[in-house]
Amino acid sequence: MDEADHLKRSINWKQGMAIALGVPLLILPSLGYLPMYVSAAAILIWGVSVLQGFMQNAAYAEMATAFPKASGLPGFAQTIFRTENYRGKYDKGKLIGGFTAWSYWFGWNPILAIFAILVGGYLHGLFPALGETFTEYQLALLAGAVIFGGLFVVNWFGLKDGAILGYVLAAVSLIPLVVLAVAPFATGHVELGNITGSWWPTDWAWDMHHILILFGVFGIAQWSACAWETAAIYGPEYKNPSKDVPKALLACGIICLVLYVLLQTAVIGVLGVEGVQAESVSPLIPVAQAVFGEAGSIITIIMLIAAMVLIIQTAYLGSSRAMHSMSVEGNLPKVFGKTNRQGTPFVAMLVIGAFNLVLISMGNAAAILAASAIGYTCANGISLFAYVRAKKHPAFANIERPFKAPKGWKNVAMLFGLFNVPLCLIGVVYLNSLEIGWTSTWVGFLVLALFVPIWLYTQRESRRSNEEAVSVSASDDDDSERVLDPIR
Repeated sequence: MDEADHLKRSINWKQGMAIALGVPLLILPSLGYLPMYVSAAAILIWGVSVLQGFMQNAAYAEMATAFPKASGLPGFAQTIFRTENYRGKYDKGKLIGGFTAWSYWFGWNPILAIFAILVGGYLHGLFPALGETFTEYQLALLAGAVIFGGLFVVNWFGLKDGAILGYVLAAVSLIPLVVLAVAPFATGHVELGNITGSWWPTDWAWDMHHILILFGVFGIAQWSACAWETAAIYGPEYKNPSKDVPKALLACGIICLVLYVLLQTAVIGVLGVEGVQAESVSPLIPVAQAVFGEAGSIITIIMLIAAMVLIIQTAYLGSSRAMHSMSVEGNLPKVFGKTNRQGTPFVAMLVIGAFNLVLISMGNAAAILAASAIGYTCANGISLFAYVRAKKHPAFANIERPFKAPKGWKNVAMLFGLFNVPLCLIGVVYLNSLEIGWTSTWVGFLVLALFVPIWLYTQRESRRSNEEAVSVSASDDDDSERVLDPIR
């Protein structure tokens, strides 16, 4: 790939953290979702899931410093599974790595559509006049076009400017979110009886049905609670990845742990489990009304819209880097690896924006999230298996590792890899079938399966390109020999 298509090292750990600060806000669509299945135990689920993120991200931080040119999970998997000097028409290891990156892309990419739909819904409720002119779908489509277009323009000038936008949006959304998490405790609106009296659903039993639900809930929760690994995807763009990546990951993880536990506790403590279930789409609004009055709910909606823009920003940058990484590794057509002078993968960003405008037409954020969680679970599981391979395979024995996870961490990675695939994957599919039928599941598996024909096309494209290069080189050599030997 040309030097012009390489990502630029332009950010430090604080800027990487700022871009990834959209992740703590991923709890918003699930604050009312988890209590529907596990009641107040949702508080425990969030805490355990963020701790799961620390376990997984210790492995990812090591890989980020061992492979500083790789873009996060997609880059790690493609680098580690790639087979050197393979025999046969296709490299199966390369296919596995590419599929992992594709799964990760599909895990992050639909976030743009999910939150554009939510933004449209909030605008519809906040401004009644808009509701008279536009439907929620039209507002969602309009919001998506404006947000995607605006973020494309801002990030055209490089990741550093994207980080500046992250700082601004973090101040607008995270600070009020922290206030909303803490204020109910300070004002005495949190009643512990709402939590201790409804720790588990009354009909909960530790049978296979409920265990599968629990695995599914963990799968949905990690889509939010473990997603701060996206701070590692900017590995090729950190000035000093060996120090910046672990710092950015640790900072994001601590913020997520505090916010996730506090927010879910505050929501259930104020509304009770039944109150949360009644306001499952956005339980923060009645909490704001209870604590701050009617004006508080308006401020909350404005804050949530800003938060969603930040989430979209995080997902937009992460999924575009995943596509760039796949193109660089020869797992997607070369066009997706094109960058501008500032190192922005603009072709990938254009395609992602257009794809999400199509997704918005589905109109169901829950169905899109359910399909997305399938991809994210696959990506995490296989990436952890990649870490195990990197620790055991002789080819990686002498690689310098500026940051090392604790001794024996490959066993921890293997454990959580198996927890993701197959356990959480089966749980998510089961949960989807109970709640919204099989449509989202089939959509998820269809999108994942589409990678195979795209990958096969890419391999043919790569072989043609190599054959043309060899042909041109041979022709040049022949011409050179003719000049040196006119008799020929």
